[in-house]
Amino acid sequence: MKKISSTLIISFISCFLLTGALYAETDETEETADTAETSTAETVNGTIQSLKNEVLELNRDLFVLEEDLLFSANTQISVFLSVDADDLFKLDSVQLKLDDKIVSNYLYTDREIDALKRGGVQRLYIGNLTSGEHELTAFFVGKGPQNRNYRRATTRKIEKTDEAKYIELKIVGNSSKEQPDFVVKVWE
Repeated sequence: MKKISSTLIISFISCFLLTGALYAETDETEETADTAETSTAETVNGTIQSLKNEVLELNRDLFVLEEDLLFSANTQISVFLSVDADDLFKLDSVQLKLDDKIVSNYLYTDREIDALKRGGVQRLYIGNLTSGEHELTAFFVGKGPQNRNYRRATTRKIEKTDEAKYIELKIVGNSSKEQPDFVVKVWE
């Protein structure tokens, strides 16, 4: 075996220690970089979330402004539908006319009818109407007693003032007549 000089061993050990020190610095640098990236990512995520919240607030404000501009209180009319007809009437569709002009047609699904029977109220129409007298006509199509086809209409004269007008179309079961009644209620 050859003798290895002490200088060579010392050089080898120094190289080994130096390489270890370099790797240690690289690991610390990578950890620092990872920490910086994590911190930056959290900051970016926080900024994105706050921007999303601001956009949602602006969208809500714009919706309110749009409603106010399109349907100002002095010309606004809203028509709602509610059902309390038990088994006397199964609603299929509703057509709504204002002054002989069709303003709404709606065809119902079983799910929507169930929601109405559980106490839900549907907005059929929202629009603008000038002050004065107007005629509201609603046509109801569905299945009546003994599963017969049923088509009924109800009409009501409405006096529109400078304030918003809210009207409820109500389908009510009348067990004494064994048929549904269709009521138009103007909310004051």
